[in-house]
Amino acid sequence: MTATAASAPRLDEQICFALYSASRALTARYRELLAPLGVTYPQYLVLMVLWERDAITVSELGERLQLDSGTLSPLIRRLESAGLVIRTRRSDDERAVEVTLSPAGAALQERSAGIPDQICAATGFDLEHIAALQSQVTELAAQVRGSR
Repeated sequence: MTATAASAPRLDEQICFALYSASRALTARYRELLAPLGVTYPQYLVLMVLWERDAITVSELGERLQLDSGTLSPLIRRLESAGLVIRTRRSDDERAVEVTLSPAGAALQERSAGIPDQICAATGFDLEHIAALQSQVTELAAQVRGSR
């Protein structure tokens, strides 16, 4: 059975497309803001986790960012090559690799301090609206993950 044009789902009515489009728009704005710092959006996410909690294992970082090691390892290698992070094997468990900020990576936090405010301004929403939207999207993601 095939769907007719009248019964086929419309792209603009799909939540997945609305979220995808919003994500692309936000990521593009981040790209503009991060370019002067020399980091990509995924690298910025890694740095944000490290600014919250320096010295974290690669596996913990992957859990926090919901990224597999095949995606995360190249990100960390590029950050290390740029002199922003340091990777070391843990002395108590040589299988575990720990990632810490370098002094340059720590200093980048101050240089990036205005980015969240600029992103908030770009949305045109007040902080209360942004917080509510963030909460709803987080809940949506959890619901979808739990429905498998």
